[in-house]
Amino acid sequence: MAAFVSFHWGWLLGALLLGLAMGWISVVQHGEGLSKKAARVIAGLLVAVIGVAVGRVVPGRPGYWLDLGLVMLAAYLVGCAVGAALRDRLVARQMAAGRIPPRPDPAEPTP
Repeated sequence: MAAFVSFHWGWLLGALLLGLAMGWISVVQHGEGLSKKAARVIAGLLVAVIGVAVGRVVPGRPGYWLDLGLVMLAAYLVGCAVGAALRDRLVARQMAAGRIPPRPDPAEPTP
């Protein structure tokens, strides 16, 4: 695994930084997210793909690409989580200091 990471460190760093940027940006938009059914389907597919990778079902170069894709996905997701947490802490701290006024809720009628 050390050789794998040392050979692909640029791609992994890129995935991590892209995840960091997307995590920072995505806090701004408050969408509805996935339905429970869609989340279950995606989680099931992810578990199946991880099982295929751990079981070494896919041999050769495609298996190597599968491993690389899963490690890059993990780096991206870690970056997303860190970026979202950093933005949340920074915005919460600035709102507490009074530098950022709170946004009005769009569901509430304005007088």
